[in-house]
Amino acid sequence: MTPSRPYLIRALYEWIVDNQLTPYLLVDATQENVIIPQAFVDDGKIILNVSPEATHSLVLGNDAIIFNARFSGNAMDVSVPVASVNAIYARENGQGMVFGKHDDIPPEPGTDKKKKKPSANEIKRPNLKIVK
Repeated sequence: MTPSRPYLIRALYEWIVDNQLTPYLLVDATQENVIIPQAFVDDGKIILNVSPEATHSLVLGNDAIIFNARFSGNAMDVSVPVASVNAIYARENGQGMVFGKHDDIPPEPGTDKKKKKPSANEIKRPNLKIVK
C-alpha cells in the first residue's frame, strides 16, 4: 500500500485552512533531501508556516512538499520530503497530528505471525473477591 502520511497531511492542511487557522509543519531538518533555510533550524528541527498567505506555488505531493516562501525577506524554494514531516498543526490552538518515526514502514515479512488461540488449560479465570 502507499504511505498514508501524505494523504493525512493534505487532509489536515485543508481542515486547518478551512477553519481560518494557520497550518504549521514540524520538520526533521536532519533528513536527506530537506531543502530549507538552515539559519532557522533549531535542534535539528524547523517549523514552517505553510499557509496560503505565507507560501507561493505550494504542492502537497505524495513524496515531497514543495513551495516558495520568504525568509527574512529573501525568497527561497523549499522542498521537504513527506517522510521528514513530524507534525502538522494549527498555530492558534495546536490542533493537528504528530507522526511517528516509522508510521508508514510496513512490517517485515514473517513478523506478522498469527497468535495461536489459548487452550482451555491456558485460559485464566478472573480472580474476583466479594468485599462487604
